[in-house]
Amino acid sequence: MNIKIKKLHPEATIPVYAKPGDSGFDLYALEDVIIFPGETKKVQTGLAFEVPSGYELQVRPRSGVTFNTKLRVQFGTVDSGYRGEVGVIVDHLFDGGSLETLFGKADEILIHKGMKIAQGVISPVKRVSFEEADELSDSERGDGGFGHTGV
Repeated sequence: MNIKIKKLHPEATIPVYAKPGDSGFDLYALEDVIIFPGETKKVQTGLAFEVPSGYELQVRPRSGVTFNTKLRVQFGTVDSGYRGEVGVIVDHLFDGGSLETLFGKADEILIHKGMKIAQGVISPVKRVSFEEADELSDSERGDGGFGHTGV
């Protein structure tokens, strides 16, 4: 499958798969972004995608960023009809202690221009129809949720 990509900025980086067999391709920060504790920001990629009908572009966290920092990339969906710039929503979690990360020191996190900030995955979308019902069928789980089997 070919996906058309439009560079909205000359310094935007076209995504690549890091390894053969990877499901996600790297998305890169277009510019430097400083994020302070408790902040949420949108990191621009400088790219727009033409995702075919019946598919979506999922924006996902990179495990190394999540494991090694207090930076959290929020899962996002880019619908097939969207033709604007893809941004990556990031949160700076802060536990009140000393914070030394790969990207900065003290309180802020610096996302450097050109950094691999997230990954994208192209996935099929299953459309469904909805039918209102007075009752749902029984199941072993029932309405148990939110840790009802333990944590």
